[in-house]
Amino acid sequence: MADAQEYEKSATSSAQTIAQFDDDNRSFVSQLQHRLHLTPSLVPLIVLILAIIVFGILLGSKFFSPFALTLILQQVAIVGIVGAAQSLVILTAGIDLSVGAIMVLSSVVMGQFTFRYGLPVEVAVACGLLCGTLCGFINGWLVAVMRLPPFIVTLGMWQIILATNFLFSANETIRSQEIASEAPLLQFFGTTLTIGADEAGRGGANFTYGVVFLVSLVLVLAYVLRETAWGRHVYAVGDDPDAAELSGVQVKRTLISVYMLSGLICAFAGWALIGRIGSVSPTSGQLANIESITAVVIGGISLFGGRGSVLGMLFGALIVGVFTLGLRLLGADAQWTYLLIGLLIIAAVAVDQWIRKVSN
Repeated sequence: MADAQEYEKSATSSAQTIAQFDDDNRSFVSQLQHRLHLTPSLVPLIVLILAIIVFGILLGSKFFSPFALTLILQQVAIVGIVGAAQSLVILTAGIDLSVGAIMVLSSVVMGQFTFRYGLPVEVAVACGLLCGTLCGFINGWLVAVMRLPPFIVTLGMWQIILATNFLFSANETIRSQEIASEAPLLQFFGTTLTIGADEAGRGGANFTYGVVFLVSLVLVLAYVLRETAWGRHVYAVGDDPDAAELSGVQVKRTLISVYMLSGLICAFAGWALIGRIGSVSPTSGQLANIESITAVVIGGISLFGGRGSVLGMLFGALIVGVFTLGLRLLGADAQWTYLLIGLLIIAAVAVDQWIRKVSN
């Protein structure tokens, strides 16, 4: 009898230990999911660090040179700026397929107003920025006031803006030599700053004003989204617009302001694009909309809205840049880059769904 009681106590103790172990496991997973829910940019940051370490081991100083690392920043500058605009829209549970077209049209307006109509370059730049903002306003008005689906609205606007771009420019490219000699302000964001070069001007890190603008823009937007009432309204609208409206948030005004700011940022991206390629071309930036969505998704911003960080978008853009440059230096076929980025997109969406299950 005593032996039976001892056996029962032992079994009960073992069961409690196993149950406690299972609870600890669930607690760890729950804590991890909760942490990722609160800091969605943590996943792309970890992926970015691992990618840098792996390519650093494989390539050594060839990859870790200041020139190579700053080259990544220069390559992702345009995508990062457009991605910041895309991030704002996706945070409201929308999507903007017209960001690339707005960027190119704004750059064409700046160039054509300067060289075809003879306006001062400062006025032409202001007109280009106004053009991008106006395009964003039209998108926002159709989505917020007319209550049309963002996907359909921006898909239609993409076609309209693209056609306007070619009709207005007459498919004419303004060469970099003309811009450099007559309107250097258009190439402002392409100006290079060299840090850490030797006396002969070799080595060092090369930063363009476009890279400086990208980093500054991301930091400002990250602060505004986290610390201001407008930023909290953006998240609230993306999470549940009906509940946000009941809480006193002016949903229509918030949506219109988001699309207008997105258009303005795209116009700045158009200005930076001129500095990047040196010329004004109506055929440039054709894949900017897809690349911006890629950076946003890999960066951990939920396509369902209401969760994510513009800082994560920057990490996502840098991940693409690291993979692109790293594989190129390894001599791999360019298709491997697309394959890995595709896998990252699917993995990012899977992680987002996993996190949302716990948050719900």
